[in-house]
Amino acid sequence: MLEIKSINSDAFVQYGFPVEGYDFTELLRLLVSSTEKPEKGVIYTPGDGSLEKLPVAVEIRDSIFGGMPVQIGYCNGSNSTLNCLEYHRSSELIIAADDVILLIAPLQEMKDYILDTSKVEAFLLPAGSAVLCYETTLHYAPCNTSGNTGFRTIIVLPEATNTEKPDITNHRDEDKLLWARNKWLLAHPDSPEAKQGAFVGLSGSNITI
Repeated sequence: MLEIKSINSDAFVQYGFPVEGYDFTELLRLLVSSTEKPEKGVIYTPGDGSLEKLPVAVEIRDSIFGGMPVQIGYCNGSNSTLNCLEYHRSSELIIAADDVILLIAPLQEMKDYILDTSKVEAFLLPAGSAVLCYETTLHYAPCNTSGNTGFRTIIVLPEATNTEKPDITNHRDEDKLLWARNKWLLAHPDSPEAKQGAFVGLSGSNITI
């Protein structure tokens, strides 16, 4: 069974760090009051105008992302399976309204664009807390905790990330992983994304929490 580790443990240091010193209360209140939480599957919205209008959005942009334009969206629903891992050319801020489990792995463990899922680790992100995950952290949709019927999470990324894939000519092998704007994806062969044509880059078991 996969050990669920703490975001405050030494094991998390290579992936990112807990973000403290900001008041995310209003952001999470609006997330819970204005967005749906499907009972099956997850929904993802790259940017939500109501969330982005809150005063804390400016603090996130100017302090956490150093003044770079960002989008504040959400990933809500119910999930228990790895299915895929993705990475961006940027860090990602995740703020949890509910307890969630993050399944993550080091990008450096990817060999010839294949990652063995035995390299994946699980971390508990408690409700009300936030982490900034580095560019080199492979990740995907959060998972439910035991007894949790679903979750809502804030996702902050550079503006336009996860929107329409650019029309590119493949110049190198990594280009086959590009699934959306600023989104490189490794799919497990059993995942819905693989059936949709995503690059199959995960070997081993399709981890279930």
